[in-house]
Amino acid sequence: MTQKITFNELRDIKDHLPHGSMQRIAKELGMEVETVRNYFGGTHYDTGTSVGMHIEQGPQGGIILLDDTAILEKAHAILEEK
Repeated sequence: MTQKITFNELRDIKDHLPHGSMQRIAKELGMEVETVRNYFGGTHYDTGTSVGMHIEQGPQGGIILLDDTAILEKAHAILEEK
C-alpha cells in the first residue's frame, strides 16, 4: 500500500528516534543500516539500497510516496516506546 508523507515529516520522525534506532530497525527487518538511512533521506547507495520511495518536489521538502511502509511502521513503534 502506497503512503504519502512530506519529506519534512519523514525527517522529523527520524530526528526524534533514539540513538541506535537505525541499527535496530535494520536488524529487525533484515536489511543494511544504510538502506534504513536512505529511507529517511540518506543517499548512501554504495552500501545501502533504494527503498521504493518516490519524491515529488513541493512545499515542506516535497511529497514522498512510500511503496513499503515497514521501516516507517518500525520507527513509529520505537517512538511509542519512548
